[in-house]
Amino acid sequence: MKRSFSSVSAFSLVEVTLALGVAAFCLMAVFGLMPVGVETNRNATSQTAATSIIANVVSDLRRAPIPRPPSQQQSSLYRITIPAAGGANTTAQILYFDENGQFASSIAAPSPSPWLPRYQLRVTFPTPAPNNPAATYADLKVIWPAAVDPSTTTPSGSVEIFAALDRH
Repeated sequence: MKRSFSSVSAFSLVEVTLALGVAAFCLMAVFGLMPVGVETNRNATSQTAATSIIANVVSDLRRAPIPRPPSQQQSSLYRITIPAAGGANTTAQILYFDENGQFASSIAAPSPSPWLPRYQLRVTFPTPAPNNPAATYADLKVIWPAAVDPSTTTPSGSVEIFAALDRH
């Protein structure tokens, strides 16, 4: 019995080589985009954590009791000094937070954890507008990494918000 191999269909070596080349080119393009995706994910995570920090601090500032007669007050959780209604404090009050958004008392690593704070929060209370002298405004800016001095070095990222506090 004689078999004929002319009717057997298969890929030639040239076709297999071309298919592997196209697949390798596509995989190189996908792997080339991986660092961009990782960087974008890291930036989004940092911005989300910074926004959460700001939301918590604004909530703490708004929760502070209003003294009678109006006077300077400290927030209960973060001990931020809030000026009296219509007052200003343009000196930045600086707080530090770790990568999970937990409050850290200083830039140094806390003793139970080896991690340095990742975020720096600067809180200032600008002078209110002349037409609304009783309002208290807060300018909150979170930058990262925490060790950066924004007056001399550009931080990797930042989130800033301007909040109005009802203090009367």
